[in-house]
Parts: sequence; structure tokens; C-alpha cells
Amino acid sequence: MPAYAFAHLRSRRHHPDIIEYLERVQATLDPFAGRFVIHGLPAEVVEGTWPGSMVLIEFPGLIEARAWYNSPAYQEILQLRTDHIQGDVLLIEGVEPNYDPVLRADKLRAEAQRTS
Repeated sequence: MPAYAFAHLRSRRHHPDIIEYLERVQATLDPFAGRFVIHGLPAEVVEGTWPGSMVLIEFPGLIEARAWYNSPAYQEILQLRTDHIQGDVLLIEGVEPNYDPVLRADKLRAEAQRTS
């Protein structure tokens, strides 16, 4: 099942360190089969507000996503980004290809009935 590294980058300063980070980040992803799915602006906000930009990186699974984030190669460049961009990063497992939200609704309904 795929997993994702999701970043909501709220404030950023253009700095030479960011350019270096961008030049080096793909090499840290390659050993873990990570690939950018979304990388920054523009975004069309259709509900609510969204300050900042989004990055979404796909991995074969959560094991690879964790291994990438904790890898010495990524940790070596991480501060190039975190010193100049404020944001949040999540590692999250995706859903199976045949995911059906009706099954999720059924599970939530059953849980609600047990607790009421």
C-alpha cells in the first residue's frame, strides 16, 4: 500500500539554502523509490483558506517513507529547509486501490451504535 510524506509549508523565505535543499532532495528520495506527486503552488482553494503551499511525496509503503525521513542523507539536508520554511510534515499510509468509503461509513455507524 502506498504511503506519503505530506508537507504543509506555511511561511517561507527564499534563501540560498532552499535552492541547495531542492538540488539535493531527489537524491535522498531515490534509494526509497520516493517521487514528488505535488510540489508547491499554484493551488486552487475551493473551500476554506490555505496559507502556504503543499508538497506530497509518494513511497511504496510506510516503511520506505520512514526510512527516507530518518536516513542520514535526508537528515543531512533537512535543516536547509527547516531553518527557512515553517511548516508541518506528516507520514501517512494511503488507501488500497479498491478503497470504498461506504465501508468506512458502515464501520463508523457500527462504532457509534456501540457507544450510544
